[in-house]
Amino acid sequence: MPGRIFLANVGANAAHPFASPIFSDGAFEVLPIPEAWNLPGDSLVRYGMLRSFYRPEDDLRQYLPRRWWDWPCHADPEFYTYTYGDDCQTAPRAAALRAMAPGDYIFFIVRLVERRGERARGIAGFYFIGYLEVAEVLASVAARPAAEEMARFGSNAHIRRALADELLWNRFWVFKGSAQSRRFQRAVPVTQTLARRIFRTAAGGAWQWDGKRSVLQTIGSYTRSCRCIIDSAQPDGAERAADLWEAVAASAGPGAVPTLRPLGKPLPGTPGPT
Repeated sequence: MPGRIFLANVGANAAHPFASPIFSDGAFEVLPIPEAWNLPGDSLVRYGMLRSFYRPEDDLRQYLPRRWWDWPCHADPEFYTYTYGDDCQTAPRAAALRAMAPGDYIFFIVRLVERRGERARGIAGFYFIGYLEVAEVLASVAARPAAEEMARFGSNAHIRRALADELLWNRFWVFKGSAQSRRFQRAVPVTQTLARRIFRTAAGGAWQWDGKRSVLQTIGSYTRSCRCIIDSAQPDGAERAADLWEAVAASAGPGAVPTLRPLGKPLPGTPGPT
């Protein structure tokens, strides 16, 4: 599959008083992190507004303490118009995303906790929950975008919160996904076996599994920063990319693997050669 593959660790984590649930059949819901401030206005998504992916008539309040229902959440990525934003200009953990370009992929890894019926079992793991195939980049956003850009990027959480507080036009970046972007029907487990096959350190070496940390802690530590995890042009990159797409095809549900686009063909919404 052409295109580099980047990774972003998103959604609620162990530091939050709630967890994104995964069910026995692999179905899941994603609870975003909270916004830092209870900003005013109707541009923000609040936890009580979140809808189930599988039953849109249902909300996700059952997975949240009541006190959080009216708090704004950072619903990013969003898989309705396929956008993802990050503070690439100001946060070192996201700086590597500035290298993303049309044709690249960004995969999202989330901490999910097993749930049986109405009860959380307390067993957590990391899972891939979807990806964007990058089609367009809105870089270093320091003011409200033009109307045509708002139409394409305006659903993103960074833009939503900046509309509520103009001080938050803080040079963030937003990435727009193509129509081949996906939110998986079923989560893809990031097991130790899969991690050994597809991941390398930033220096290109194997991850260290020293026994001092659990598998969950090791994966969380190595995926804290956003970066390119697979470049098919590099040694063993094509093989590792194939292993990743094979895992997606095996677990994520129908249509999860994008249609192979011939090299050189432009993405929808991007200009072709002139």
